[in-house]
Amino acid sequence: MSGTKIDVVIADDQELVRAGFRLILEAQPGIEVVGEAADGVECVELARRLRPRVVLADIRMPRLDGLEVTRLLAGPGVADPMNVVVITTFDQDDYVRGALRNGACGFLLKDATPALLVEAVHAAARGDALVSPAVTVRLLRRLERAEQGAEPATPSASAPGPEPHGLLSTRERDIVRLVAVGRTNQEICDELFLSLSTVKTYLGRIQAKLDARNRVEVAAWAWERGVVRPRG
Repeated sequence: MSGTKIDVVIADDQELVRAGFRLILEAQPGIEVVGEAADGVECVELARRLRPRVVLADIRMPRLDGLEVTRLLAGPGVADPMNVVVITTFDQDDYVRGALRNGACGFLLKDATPALLVEAVHAAARGDALVSPAVTVRLLRRLERAEQGAEPATPSASAPGPEPHGLLSTRERDIVRLVAVGRTNQEICDELFLSLSTVKTYLGRIQAKLDARNRVEVAAWAWERGVVRPRG
């Protein structure tokens, strides 16, 4: 990707938010904001016309929310899906499950640091996903409680969990559990005493088996299927 600009479309109904994101991103030599949209319909039209590498879409927008924007630009059945990063206030949003299923490749809190915003754009441009470990855990715990009506709990990466359909080997399940509680690739290496290249190979194999496009979908799958269980 060296020498190639990452072009970005920003969609948010708050002008100050768009302006702040633009200032942060355009301070980076490899990133260019090519368009802004104040609502979901405008975002979809702009993204389809400009075909940016990355779309940053607020989950709450007029006319069309971020969930529908994600489905239209990156969802199942889209011939040439785009890389959409959903921007959320998190505590107020109940649409995260739908965004995951509709192809979002990242989640970013509006109060994220500038460095995390830049990192999320770079990750999305590679077709990878970026969700900070803390957000991953909070997000997926929220989904767990919403499904089961459970009290808040701390997820345990060491919980045995069932073997869903025999899809995954023991080592693959170990890795999936760590992904699901927000561990980075390097942290997985350290915990399982594996090399980085081995972890990446396992993750590629896991994504293929689960038909998951990125680690966010792997994590969601793990929580939905009970591979990760809340502790206590």
